[in-house]
Amino acid sequence: FNHLLTASAFPFHFDLQGWTDRWTVSSDWKSKSELGEWEQTAGKWYGIESDKGIQTSEDARFYGLSAPMTKTFNSPDGKDLVIQYSVKHEQKIDCGGAYIKLLPGGDKFESTKFGGDSPYGVMFGPDICGSSNKRTHVILHSDKKDENLLIKKNVSCESDQLSHLYTLVLRPDNTF
Repeated sequence: FNHLLTASAFPFHFDLQGWTDRWTVSSDWKSKSELGEWEQTAGKWYGIESDKGIQTSEDARFYGLSAPMTKTFNSPDGKDLVIQYSVKHEQKIDCGGAYIKLLPGGDKFESTKFGGDSPYGVMFGPDICGSSNKRTHVILHSDKKDENLLIKKNVSCESDQLSHLYTLVLRPDNTF
């Protein structure tokens, strides 16, 4: 396990104190009344109290976080890109998403303005809206076509109150 962390481009555990030193909360993309606040917690149900994560604190609010990668990932090196994270919806979610977006970064990126319309290269994660729309999105952005390319498969996601691990393996040939 430790070997995997040292070989990773962006390992992070939100149980660490000081997680806000690395992450910037999106505070300027919606009005203050529309934004919710993140809280660090083990949640209502946990195995180890010190094993914490971050959680949205209010329903029907917008949330966003961003952090720079510590090193550049270059797919021509022939390596797969693996995106993996866990999600637990304690509040019996009715409508919402828990996406990870890989952003282009650079000097033009304004972390406090990161939000739903921010340009991205990869968007991945569960999206739930009502009882009939429960799917895991994989959306790749094509700069050449200036469009978002959606996965053609319907990959369902869970809407229960348990923890679920989401994993996307993106290969250098853009298959996954």
